[in-house]
Amino acid sequence: MLRTQGQIVTVGVTGASGAILAQKTLTLLEADDRVARVHLVVTEAGQRLFAEELAISSGDLKQLPARLLGRGANKIDVLPNKDVGASIASGSYEVDAMLVVPCSMGTLASIANGTSDDLIARAADVMLKEGRKLVLCVRDTPFSRIHLENMLRAQQAGAVIMPAIPAFYHDPKTIDDLVTQYVCRVLAQIGLPQEKMYRWTGHASTKEAKA
Repeated sequence: MLRTQGQIVTVGVTGASGAILAQKTLTLLEADDRVARVHLVVTEAGQRLFAEELAISSGDLKQLPARLLGRGANKIDVLPNKDVGASIASGSYEVDAMLVVPCSMGTLASIANGTSDDLIARAADVMLKEGRKLVLCVRDTPFSRIHLENMLRAQQAGAVIMPAIPAFYHDPKTIDDLVTQYVCRVLAQIGLPQEKMYRWTGHASTKEAKA
């Protein structure tokens, strides 16, 4: 059962395209009063992703959240991906949910096969073995059979597979509209629904026909 207040969330960022999705996720989590702490883990490829797609260099990793948000980040704690002895690597440490956004096919494979060869993979393994919420925002196209089988394997183990696919039913006008709606849908999966999320209520013509 997810807590409604004081949630602790782990966010893993890999090298799959979609740095803006991670940035929006961290922005919304930082602003959410229901969230007490965010543990951020970024792979080496993820650091390169921020540099190439957002022109934000890693430098001192501790300063990365502030650079991503453009202001102070009081809730976000950065953990090195090589630190497999970090708090989130143990099931005895209470984490409510974990997001991997974006999630590369390599990281998906590590999680689906339980290799636990870095902190993101180990933390995800912990979420699955403890029966906690794990959302994998996979980002690649097209999918090979290996990708699809790994998604199925992870889903059967308890993960939520949420490909980074934009929606258009909310009449988006900007890239930020697309990104925000997707990330809001992701956060709703971990019990953090956002006011900014568009909720489909049906066409007026459909309602009139049913009346």
